[in-house]
Amino acid sequence: MGFPDDIGIIETFVGMPSRNRKEVYKFLAPHLKEESQDYKMPAQYMFKDVPADLDDSVDPVAVLVDQLDKHNIETAMLGFNPDREDCVRAVQEHPARFLKCYEFDPNDVMPGIEKIRGLNEQFGLNALSTFPAGFKVPLNDKKMYPFYALCVELDIPIFVCVGIPGPRIPFKPQHVELIDEVMYDFPELTFVMRHGAQPWTELAMKLMLKWPGLYYSTSAFAPKHYDKVIIDYANSRGADKVMYAGYFPAGLSYDRIFAELPNVPFKDEVWPKFLRENARKVLKL
Repeated sequence: MGFPDDIGIIETFVGMPSRNRKEVYKFLAPHLKEESQDYKMPAQYMFKDVPADLDDSVDPVAVLVDQLDKHNIETAMLGFNPDREDCVRAVQEHPARFLKCYEFDPNDVMPGIEKIRGLNEQFGLNALSTFPAGFKVPLNDKKMYPFYALCVELDIPIFVCVGIPGPRIPFKPQHVELIDEVMYDFPELTFVMRHGAQPWTELAMKLMLKWPGLYYSTSAFAPKHYDKVIIDYANSRGADKVMYAGYFPAGLSYDRIFAELPNVPFKDEVWPKFLRENARKVLKL
C-alpha cells in the first residue's frame, strides 16, 4: 500500500508565515555568533530553499490554510503567539483547524506560569513547548519543574527540542540523557521530543521503551533525512511512539515534505499511526 493519500493528517509543528522571519527569532540574537547574525533563521545553513517571507499584501492565515488544504492536513498544531494578531485570528476564524501550542521561556518561572494559566483560560491551550538550548535552561533544571507540573495539572503534553540544536549555540541543555530524570520525577507527564534527538537517537529509543509518556516527533527533518534508528523503531516496537511533524514555514516547504514522505520505508500499518493516530492520543483529540 505504501503512503496513504486518504488520511486526514494531524500536523504537530507549524508556524504562522511571517513578513519578517528575523523577528520570530530575535530572542536568540544576543546568543548567536557573528557568522549567524545575517541569517533570516538561525539554522539557515542547514536548510535549502527556506520558504520566503511574505509580502505585506499577503494574508498569512490564508496562505497557511491553503497549504493545509493542499496537503490533506486536517488539523495543525500552531506555534501560538497571543501577541501576534495573525495567530489569534487563525484560531478564532478556524477553531476546528488549529490547535494551540504556546512556547514559554523557563527563565521567568512564576510570571510564565501565570501567563500560561491565563492563556489557557482565554484560549484553551492544547500543548506547551520550549527550546532549552535557546533559553539556556537544561531539560532537568529546577526552573523547568514547575512547568512540567503545570502540564500534568492541565493534562496537556509538552513538546521540547532535544539533541544538537541547529542554531550555533551550546547543546548541553538539550542532551537526551537529561530526559530520564525528568520522566522519573514526572511519571504522569506526556513529553514529546522535537528536532531529532541526534546524535542520541538510539538513547531516545531506549528511553521511549522505558517511559510510557515519552514520544518522538519528526519536526525539522526532511523525510529523506529521517533517522534510520527511528524508522526501524517505528516499524517494530515503536509504532505507537513516533509521530509526524513538519517544519513549515521555518525551514521546509510542504511541497518538499510531501514529495519525500512516500519514500519513507514505514510499514503499511505504521502510516496511520504516524500521520494521525499517535497525535490524536497525545493531544487527546
